[in-house]
Amino acid sequence: MISNRQFLIGGIALALVIGVAAVFFASADPDGLDSTALIVQGQKDLTGPAGPGAEVDEASLPGSFEYNAPFADYTLEGGSRLTDAGLMVAGILAALVLVLALGKGLKAYRQTRSS
Repeated sequence: MISNRQFLIGGIALALVIGVAAVFFASADPDGLDSTALIVQGQKDLTGPAGPGAEVDEASLPGSFEYNAPFADYTLEGGSRLTDAGLMVAGILAALVLVLALGKGLKAYRQTRSS
């Protein structure tokens, strides 16, 4: 039988492997929402790939709003895939720290409440 510690370490290792591998298998093609916007704008056919310079012009879409994502397309400008993989590892570890801190806080809250 495996301990909680071994299970946690295995889960972290699996999340890191999947997260880093995902960076290298990610497609540069637009996702479904961007693809639909390109079709509406006439920059893409329904069944064909997007052209090399195809970009969504959000201002021309009906009911659109402007929003600048902090990490557009999940990358840093000028960064490489290794930079993206490093950011993925940092994000996974940050999420782990947040979840562990929340768990400890809830455990402490329950202990003080039951006393």
